[in-house]
Amino acid sequence: MKKIAKILSIVLAVALVLGLAACGGKTENNGENNSENPVAAGADYSDIKFGLICLHDENSTYDNNFISAVKEVQQNLGLSDDQVLIKTNIPETEACLNAAEELVDEGCNFIFADSFGHESYILQAAQENPDVQFAHATGTHAHDAGVPNFHNAFASIYEGRYLTGVAAGLKLQEMIDSGKITADQAKVGYVGAFDYAEVKSGYTSFFLGVRSIVESATMEVVYTNSWFDIALEREAALKLINDGCVIISQHADSEGAPKACEEKGVPNVAYNINTESVAPNTALVSSRINWAPFFTLCIDSVLKGESIDADWVGTIATGSVELLGVNEKVAAEGTQAKLDEVKAQFEAGTLKVFDTSTFTVDGKTLDSYLADIDDDGTFSHETEVVSDGYFHESVYRSAPCFDIVIDGITEA
Repeated sequence: MKKIAKILSIVLAVALVLGLAACGGKTENNGENNSENPVAAGADYSDIKFGLICLHDENSTYDNNFISAVKEVQQNLGLSDDQVLIKTNIPETEACLNAAEELVDEGCNFIFADSFGHESYILQAAQENPDVQFAHATGTHAHDAGVPNFHNAFASIYEGRYLTGVAAGLKLQEMIDSGKITADQAKVGYVGAFDYAEVKSGYTSFFLGVRSIVESATMEVVYTNSWFDIALEREAALKLINDGCVIISQHADSEGAPKACEEKGVPNVAYNINTESVAPNTALVSSRINWAPFFTLCIDSVLKGESIDADWVGTIATGSVELLGVNEKVAAEGTQAKLDEVKAQFEAGTLKVFDTSTFTVDGKTLDSYLADIDDDGTFSHETEVVSDGYFHESVYRSAPCFDIVIDGITEA
């Protein structure tokens, strides 16, 4: 049955994607692609079938963000339910390869997996099914794998996290001005999932946003060593609060931390979800990657037989980085206006999150850094990523590579 399905899908692919090949090498595109503009209104999407593989399900804010984006694209393009297949709770094991093969058998011509540990299995599926386009979030191998139908994708979420850090910094300054805390008590906490570059890049950009407002701010990070664990994330938030943190942010996938903050009356900055419904008195702001633009681009590329970048990076300009609102009940006065000002700087290219003049490492300015871009399993740092006065995040590959602990941050 699987062989028959593959033969049929090959015939379909010849009609749809003849000549489709990915762009290899390093990426400086920041989301630019010759299929950036969607297919004209009235296009026939009847031959498109989209498969999504999720590590968890809708209960995980991370996975639900992808699921919501797929449903948005489905509605926008008028895809039927049988054209969108979503597999949830797929672990980072051989089960991922099996799920991908099942989606191929069911006729999917574009398949996306959402978790870092899915990558090796998605790469294998791409190698075994050259007629199907595969993409993967936070992966590191597409730029040098040499597999034309395998792609990595991410977004400049560090810009979104910096913006939420600005909002947190304004809140800290309000606390200082009102006498609630002193400048040396301006300590924020961060609930991180794993000690990975993706998490470190996120918490560093958040902290730099805070420091752009309150120079005396410090930050403590606690890892849960899990992407999704309500109890551990709650426990980590409570530890940070007990350690004197007066604002909590996170790179973890449940509402455990925001709910703990609501109980303790501590402002919270979330990720992937607006937490006002569960923390109406403490939810400050949230950031997220909006995956709908990338999914639409890939579907249109398959339909038109155009290439998809090996490494694709969405930005604020492409609609791929968003803030999920500012809770006026919690935010400091003037927060929205300040965020609009900083966002405009990002859009103009005049503000760089990892400007090396804004932080130090062991008391020194970072004037050079070799990052582990070509992930060959040896953790060798081979690519210079500091130039023109800033660390070039998500330039040489889509996945974050900033894995440095800067001064002012401590990891518990």
